[in-house]
Amino acid sequence: EVHIVESGGGLVQAGGSLRLSCSASGFSFADYGIGWFRQAPGKEREGISFISSIDSSAYYADAIKGRATISSDNARTTVTLQMNRLKPEDTAVYYCAVADLATMINAIMGENYDAIHHWGRGTLVTVST
Repeated sequence: EVHIVESGGGLVQAGGSLRLSCSASGFSFADYGIGWFRQAPGKEREGISFISSIDSSAYYADAIKGRATISSDNARTTVTLQMNRLKPEDTAVYYCAVADLATMINAIMGENYDAIHHWGRGTLVTVST
């Protein structure tokens, strides 16, 4: 059974930083991506980052590029998203998801979240002014 758990959300002042963590297990993709999505109140889900199991190559959406770094452990099943210089518009529930790599690439870049079937429950990030 696929098990995905996010942690690290919380309340932070604008300009501050936090680190989100995703632990994923129970899947058997040869090549996979672990990605981060977020959904702000009243808005659609937004893909913001993923990392590849092949070589740890990373993708960042424009909304967070330059302010975030995604990384993984040696097993490439625990992923950290370090977010800096946070803005109020970063406020959202942040979801971790896993899929085969091709599916992750397609889904996160096109916000085609329906293509991804394994999600965590999310962790809330609130950025105050």
